[in-house]
Amino acid sequence: MDKTCCFTGHRPGKLAWGGDERDPRCQALKLEIAARLDGIVQAGYRHFICGMAEGCDLYFAEAVLELRSRFPDVTLEAAIPCDRQADRWSDAQQRRYEHIIAECDTVTFVQHQYSSGCMMRRNRYMVDHSSLLLACFDGQTGGTMNTILYAQRQGLTVILIDL
Repeated sequence: MDKTCCFTGHRPGKLAWGGDERDPRCQALKLEIAARLDGIVQAGYRHFICGMAEGCDLYFAEAVLELRSRFPDVTLEAAIPCDRQADRWSDAQQRRYEHIIAECDTVTFVQHQYSSGCMMRRNRYMVDHSSLLLACFDGQTGGTMNTILYAQRQGLTVILIDL
């Protein structure tokens, strides 16, 4: 936990480019996430926890997996809020999700059945098992803001990437 970093960020519906990952703003964000992660690894962090939601979470997970090519001791944990998290996603996004899950070192199901609080429980699990939070945030209320506030209350260092 001393050198564990978790992540929070917006889903496509809250991103200016939606789901268009070819958009230059999305490409710039992915480069920023990779650069921040590089610095975090250089600071000694080796375990990363991702909530595996669409959008920024998947960008983060893919960037961590890319880091493993240079730092083989880097590990990725998927913190999944419920068994059916990706059931309503497009086929392409489900394949992407399954590929990332298959590459993870650890998969943690916070609970098995969906409930109205499972996403919040997942976010708290990640914070409670980390010492650093990396967040992509644009000021909108919602799960990302709540996770940042919870992390601050728990004493985590929070690094914000402004959207």
